[in-house]
Amino acid sequence: MSEPVLTLETRGHVLLVGLNRPAKRNAFNIELLNRLAAAYGRLEDDASLRCLVLFAHGPHFTAGLDLAEVGPHVAAGGGLVGEGAVDPFDLFGRRRTKPVVLALQGYCYTVAVELALAADVVVAASDAKLTQFEVRRGIMPFGGATLRFAKVAGFQNAMRYVLTGDVFDAAEALRMGVVQQVVEPGKQLETAVAIATTISRQAPLAVQASRTNARLALEKGHDVALAELMENARALMRSEDAEEGVRSFVERRDANFKGR
Repeated sequence: MSEPVLTLETRGHVLLVGLNRPAKRNAFNIELLNRLAAAYGRLEDDASLRCLVLFAHGPHFTAGLDLAEVGPHVAAGGGLVGEGAVDPFDLFGRRRTKPVVLALQGYCYTVAVELALAADVVVAASDAKLTQFEVRRGIMPFGGATLRFAKVAGFQNAMRYVLTGDVFDAAEALRMGVVQQVVEPGKQLETAVAIATTISRQAPLAVQASRTNARLALEKGHDVALAELMENARALMRSEDAEEGVRSFVERRDANFKGR
C-alpha cells in the first residue's frame, strides 16, 4: 500500500499534521488539499484539540501546487478545497477559529508562503527558500498572497517578490514578518511544537477570542473589532476558565483550563 499523503498525530491538546509526499517535494495535489482541509476540520470539531502544527516530511516543505492537476481543476471553477470544508488558507467557506503554528524548511514555494501568511505563528529553518512565483507561470497567486502579503510585510516588500517571483531566504522572511523565528535546520518542528504546546496550555476560549478579534481588526478594521471587544471580553470573564485563572493566581499554581 502507498504511504498516506498526510500524517496525523496528537500530543496532548496539539494536532501534528505532516505533509507526506517527499518524493514529489510535497507538491499539493487535489488529494493532499482535501486531506489537509479534513485535518483542519478535525482541529475545529474536536474540543480536546487546541492548536495545530503543520510541518513536512522530507527535506522540503513543498514545491508548491501540482499545477498539472490543480490548475485545470481551478480553471474549470473548482476550489482548492471542497464546499463546506475548513479552508487551510482561511479564505473561503468555513473559517478557522483555532491557532496554527507552521514549521518550514527547504523549498517553501507558493502555497507554502500563503499557508504561512494564513498561520498564527511561523518557524522556519535557516535553509528555507521561499517564493511566490505564480507570475512566472502566467498566473497570479490565489491562496491569499495578494490579500495578506502586503498587510504583513508592507506593500513594497510584498510586491518585490510577488511581481518578480524571486526567491527569498529565511532571514528576509523574518525581516518582513512572514516568519517569526528562524532556527537551525532540523530544529523547526520541535520549536513549533513547543510554541503550540504553550498555546494549548492557555485558556482555549480566551485564545480563540483573542485570535478572532485580532483577525477581525486585520480584515475588517479597527472600528469593527472595537465594537465587539468589550462584549467578548465580558463573556470570557464570566467563564469557568476565568474563575480558574483567578484561583490559580491566588493559589500560585498553573491553571487547569477546561474550555468552559
